[in-house]
Amino acid sequence: MGMSVGGEKGGMNSEINITPLADVMLVLLIIVMLIAPLLQQGVPLTLPEAANTEDKAETDEQTTLAVTADGRFFVDNIESSETEMLNNVQAALERKLERVVLIKADQDAQYSSVMSVLDRLQRAGIENIALITEQKIGSGGGGGEGAGGGE
Repeated sequence: MGMSVGGEKGGMNSEINITPLADVMLVLLIIVMLIAPLLQQGVPLTLPEAANTEDKAETDEQTTLAVTADGRFFVDNIESSETEMLNNVQAALERKLERVVLIKADQDAQYSSVMSVLDRLQRAGIENIALITEQKIGSGGGGGEGAGGGE
């Protein structure tokens, strides 16, 4: 099929050709699909496995507190010292709608570090706390990350 520039009477064709627009949009969609997972990587942790978990999608409206194996703390993927951690968590909670703190602790993190975090959050009046784990392979339920625990 060739491109026509006019009708039988010699007039101009006023139809819009959207094929180039569709091609550009598909290329942009592929780029976004490839880049989006790279932007949400966060703190590299090896989460412990648990059989009794619930799937919960991570969103930007959640406040996450990560504890690494070497004892560092990250509030919403920003490194925080132990003394500033509680202030940063409270500031993050004020900015967000969801008033739950999700704790992601590396499976090799010291138990005392995790308990210290829980104790500090409780003393500050933050009681809505969830622990993030990986779904144990072979257990019932869906795979992926889940939130277990509570107050």
